[in-house]
Amino acid sequence: MISFATDTLPIRNPRTGEFDYHIKPPSQNDVEYICYQLRKEQVAWGQMNINHRVEVLQAWKKAVNNQKEALIEALCKDTGRQWESLLEADIVASSIDRWCGIAQNFFTPATLRQSSIPFLSIQQDLVSYPLVGVISPWNFPLLLSLIDTIPALLAGCSVIVKPSEVTPRFIKVINETIAKVPALANVFIYIEGAGETGAEIIKHADLVCFTGSTATGRKVYQAACDRFIPVFLELGGKDAALVFEGADLDKAASALLWGSTANAGQSCLSIERIYVQASVFEAFVEKLAAKASEVRLAYPSVDSGKIGPIISDKQVSIINDHLRDAVEKGARILTGSSQCELHGGGYYCRPTVLVNVNHTMKVMNEETFGPIMPVMAFEDKEEALRLANGTFYGLSGAVFAATYDEALEVAQQMTAGAVSINDAALTAVMHEGEKNSFKMSGIGGTRMGLSAIKRFMRQKAYIIKTNENPDPWWF
Repeated sequence: MISFATDTLPIRNPRTGEFDYHIKPPSQNDVEYICYQLRKEQVAWGQMNINHRVEVLQAWKKAVNNQKEALIEALCKDTGRQWESLLEADIVASSIDRWCGIAQNFFTPATLRQSSIPFLSIQQDLVSYPLVGVISPWNFPLLLSLIDTIPALLAGCSVIVKPSEVTPRFIKVINETIAKVPALANVFIYIEGAGETGAEIIKHADLVCFTGSTATGRKVYQAACDRFIPVFLELGGKDAALVFEGADLDKAASALLWGSTANAGQSCLSIERIYVQASVFEAFVEKLAAKASEVRLAYPSVDSGKIGPIISDKQVSIINDHLRDAVEKGARILTGSSQCELHGGGYYCRPTVLVNVNHTMKVMNEETFGPIMPVMAFEDKEEALRLANGTFYGLSGAVFAATYDEALEVAQQMTAGAVSINDAALTAVMHEGEKNSFKMSGIGGTRMGLSAIKRFMRQKAYIIKTNENPDPWWF
């Protein structure tokens, strides 16, 4: 039986503002013991045939589906929003199926092959990292806790997951589903805790996956570096969208409104800067503002509108600061909120369109993580690219143009890992394209696409001498 520390952490409800939940982080000794047990059990897990691991994950999928309503209820309380919580719960089954299919094709029997030296052959092998630590954020608590976890488990690793302390209510439910599958429970656990618990995991894991802010990502990177273990970081973004004359402005406005405000803008892949060619600037802004003004807050009930509360109260201060700074420097709000609004104890921000913005403003340089749409004009392609690339982030972006070829030619010059063409934020719905994070938006191999599973395995080569003759380079 694992003992927990006596200190508890109060957890705020994003809709009511009340601290109505508590978590008990494990002690340092608890984390060490959990990691020891997971690593010990990984030996048998890693030696399993891939088809057996697939069977175990499929059994877990059924357990999750059986607890789906409880999981959705917990996620709704964690985040204060409904549609995205339904999406998160629904996507678990499809993610398991997708990764199981990839894994079954990935693990093919090793074969002996001839090397460039006639009497030497090579046989390749893949060796799982024993223990993967996953530290995940609060904006999509379930989805982003699993995006690295499922392929790591299929790769043969044990996994310990520490979700954000801002949204911990779902942990109890997800651990109950894991307990229904004993073979999985031996190598997989979620634990509660804040930053200190995450730091303890880094001390004991063999590989770390972190999703969160660039500031915290730096600390994770340094801690992993001190232990000389691999780290995969998916960090902040300040994604830019470019709209050129000739583009369908109505569709561009609809796509960018969704790409900027889905989940109340609380997504690393949100569009946070919109640049529009001067010749169509006024027409585009008029359409965007009109569409934005029609989107309602999800208050007083979760189904009253599309825009849920700001989940973290710390983020409220950042959004307010960015809006205040922009207005003080001359920005004009066409529609939306001048500050986050307090409703029923929760903080909400309406879809907000800003014009008269420039790059001296925080809203054009720092990650806002809210439903804010600053719109700025450009004259030509060269200026558009200079503005879009003028950031130390490089996660993703979007281009709208008259033709696919024109948009693609611009996208190829953007320093970002994924660019949506004539649409926005497509990495939220399409997980097959392999991409890296550019600049300060992260480091490490792709977490999407066929090769993502290989991150959790080390390559090993057996070099086999196939004749009886002395080697020509021997003394």
